[in-house]
This record gives sequence, structure tokens and C-alpha cells, in this order.
Amino acid sequence: MFGCGITNLAPRPTVAAAELTPQELAAGARTLARKVRKFAPRFLAVVGIGAYRTAFARPRAALGLQEETIGTTEIWVLPNPSGLNANYRPAELVRLYAKLKEASLRKRTVGF
Repeated sequence: MFGCGITNLAPRPTVAAAELTPQELAAGARTLARKVRKFAPRFLAVVGIGAYRTAFARPRAALGLQEETIGTTEIWVLPNPSGLNANYRPAELVRLYAKLKEASLRKRTVGF
């Protein structure tokens, strides 16, 4: 319906991302990059700045649209909306997620 897919970086459940090792995150990023190259979505949204920084070896990454891409796929990093993440209030989460939605609507209207 919305043309979205969802996956994870690690193939095991955890209570918090901190339970994942850097090696697990890096392996997950490699697997995810292969999937992105295969399916070529317009956008990849990674939820969790810490996980993104570790998994993709981008220690200075900030939230939002990233400079790098995977093929033609734009990468967006968003805060994790988990209740364990007390760094963002709901209104701030809505604002940050809305930026990705706006970008996706702009791409759709220009034929991408």
C-alpha cells in the first residue's frame, strides 16, 4: 500500500540496541546494503543514530538525509521512537519523520 519495506540490522531480538556488538551491526549493514542494491528503493530510513554510526562506520553522522547513498538510494537517519529513547519528545519525532515523508512526496511528483 505505501511501498515500504522493513528489516532489521541484526537477526536476533534485543531489549536495547546497546546489546548488539559492533561486529553484528557491521555485518547487518553489509546485508542491508546488498538488499538495497537488489531492490533499489528511493529511500532507506535507518532508525537509531548510534546503530547507524556503528553499522555503517560513520561516527560523525547526524540525523536526517546523509551525503552518502547506496547506489541511487538516499539514506535517512531518524531517531528510534522506542520508549527507551527519552532524547526526543513526540513532537520532535513527528517533525523529523515528516521531513522524510516530504522528501518522498517531492520525489514522487518529479517522476523519480
